[in-house]
Amino acid sequence: MTDIGSATGSNTGRDFYRALVLRRQLILLGLGLALLLAFCADLALGPASYSLSEVTRTLVMPGAVDERMKVIVWDIRMPVALMALVVGASLSIAGTQMQSILNNPLASPFTLGISAGAGFGAALALAFGVALFPFAVDYIIPVNAFLMAMLTALAIYALSLRRGVTSETIILLGIALVFIFNALMSLIQFFASQQAVAAVVFWTMGSLTKATWPKLAIASAALALSLPLLAHRGWALTAMRLGDAKAESMGVRPGRVRLEVLMIVSLLAAVSVSFVGTIGFVGLVGPHIARMLVGEDQRFLLPGAALSGALILSVGSVLSKMAIPGTVIPIGIVTAIVGIPFFLYLILSRRGGAW
Repeated sequence: MTDIGSATGSNTGRDFYRALVLRRQLILLGLGLALLLAFCADLALGPASYSLSEVTRTLVMPGAVDERMKVIVWDIRMPVALMALVVGASLSIAGTQMQSILNNPLASPFTLGISAGAGFGAALALAFGVALFPFAVDYIIPVNAFLMAMLTALAIYALSLRRGVTSETIILLGIALVFIFNALMSLIQFFASQQAVAAVVFWTMGSLTKATWPKLAIASAALALSLPLLAHRGWALTAMRLGDAKAESMGVRPGRVRLEVLMIVSLLAAVSVSFVGTIGFVGLVGPHIARMLVGEDQRFLLPGAALSGALILSVGSVLSKMAIPGTVIPIGIVTAIVGIPFFLYLILSRRGGAW
């Protein structure tokens, strides 16, 4: 009887696990279909609007449509729509893994000051032509933004090595860095010309409109390089959500994993922000949506976060075109309007001093 009961329980457990895996796979499929629809809508909307059927025909049979529509869809809107997917996925993945290694739900490239650091580097280039890397003058703005973002990430990691430093302390450091960089940017704007100030303000709002195929290729390469590296550390990242002590008991080296993952996600965030400007809250909202849908298992959380972030930014791109006809609102404004209420919800839902 015991053997029969054990076998029945084992079969029930396997059936439950298979049903859970199937449910998560269907959720990922649903996110993918929603993302495809948002992507097509992004291509369809603009000063010259097209139907989804016209966009589909242009994508599938570009030779069967008139040259004007082909140029608008493929040469003008396609890099912008694809950049929304790549940047959204990159920021969401970066936020997911920052939350995993710090075990804190408020960690993201925006709240840790990485985006603000990138904005300061870009402001130096836009206002005064200062090149942090003098051999890349042709790409002075994105290079400055990238270098400052990486330096900010290194500063955060250096602090995390100090004894007694908690994840809450690191989040507070990130918030302090946001204020410091914002103050420095205000100082830059005070001494800069009106034209330079306008350029800095527009860059900090975040915009996809200046996306080009070379920029898209670099951002896509960073994402393609990071995904297999993070997937390889998936089990360790899942274990670290249980805390360093339990992760160590499972054979994980938290310090080493934290350094490796922080460098990978900082690269993702830095490349993304350097090309499109400051886009806040995607790296905060996307991971939480993915966790609510597919749980903590990195096998599903990683693709779920990528799809969620890409969907958020793609939908944000659509809304930025629809809000005021004939005007494209900077995407950073749209994501902030959506993200701030979610950020407040996370703070107010805190229970008993623990996350």
